[in-house]
Amino acid sequence: MPDNIQTSTARITSIDLLRGMVMIIMALDHTRDFFHYGANIDQSPVDFATTSTTLFLTRWISHLCAPVFVFLSGTSIFLYAQKGKTKKEVSRFLLTRGIWLILVEILIIVPVWEFNITSIDLQVIWVIGLCMCIMSVLIYLPIKVLFMLGVLIIGLHNLLDGITITQENFVSFLWALVHERHAFPLNEKFRILVAYPFLPWLGLMVVGYCTGKLFITTSAEKRKRILLYTGLATVILFIILRSINVYGDPHRWAVQNNFIFTVLDFIKVTKYPPSLLFILITIGPALVILSLIEKTSNSISRKISIFGKVAFFFYILHLLLIHLLAMAAFFATGHTAQELDYNHFNNSTLPFGFGFPLWVVYVVWAIVILLLYFPCKWYSQYKSNNKKWWLSYL
Repeated sequence: MPDNIQTSTARITSIDLLRGMVMIIMALDHTRDFFHYGANIDQSPVDFATTSTTLFLTRWISHLCAPVFVFLSGTSIFLYAQKGKTKKEVSRFLLTRGIWLILVEILIIVPVWEFNITSIDLQVIWVIGLCMCIMSVLIYLPIKVLFMLGVLIIGLHNLLDGITITQENFVSFLWALVHERHAFPLNEKFRILVAYPFLPWLGLMVVGYCTGKLFITTSAEKRKRILLYTGLATVILFIILRSINVYGDPHRWAVQNNFIFTVLDFIKVTKYPPSLLFILITIGPALVILSLIEKTSNSISRKISIFGKVAFFFYILHLLLIHLLAMAAFFATGHTAQELDYNHFNNSTLPFGFGFPLWVVYVVWAIVILLLYFPCKWYSQYKSNNKKWWLSYL
């Protein structure tokens, strides 16, 4: 195989680098969740009545994280399948890892978010797990059929926006799993929140899976051109559809009190579930970035790539660290447990008035990334030096 075509066994540095970049951005958003003034409670970052340009963009840039993570999960599945695996072996791995991720969301990530369980929030790890379970079947389809299926799901799923939950029953819960973010209270103190309905995320994972073929059969230069032009075309398509303002997102943009807020409203798109326009404006730039970092290799990129190599490890560890730091800040500033709903500490139960200016959020974020670099570097080296089967599930 020519040197300029990716082998099936080597790690692809550009994928690790992009994944590491979005993991770092994700940590910023979660730091804001816990440290900013009331976070989403009394100063919503996307409400023009309460936000600022900087706060809005701090939240908006994090929109890159989940779609890029899901897209690259699909790409990684394709690359995993090239390592001498049969379809049956890949299918079994996807099913078991998918089930494992769903359990991790409920049994590990929810407690790390909550430090007490009053809600089961089905978020990004759960939806990746469920999509992997479905992919365990879909990988038997021809890749061209899969690609068309993924594009159709992404492009047409907003036709389902008109179907909304009017009563809370089992059928409504099933529909929420498919396409509508909804919370289902089980009693006064406990609920199940379907934050990430799976259908559009499945379409994105399928397209990411098909994109993996570029890293196996295409030269680096040709791949860069394809990724660059596809990314630019995706952004242009977003601008056209958003300008028409008819289809692709349930939120219609409108002229605001000033030009800056009008521009921000133009890019204010729906994440739950991710609309067509949300996917276009996040995956388009991601593809451009992926093309530009194809051969990037320096001390900074190698450090960032470490987070991308151990993304699952980083995800759990960064939630725990941010939560603990926020709790320490809460009590250090004179607050007491009696101020908290249900006497427990998470980002949705913080009392009015707790929090810090946005610049403090950025400082804490930088500290979090610095502290996490060392355990992530250790774990990355451990994974490289050990080929134990269970490491592929982490």
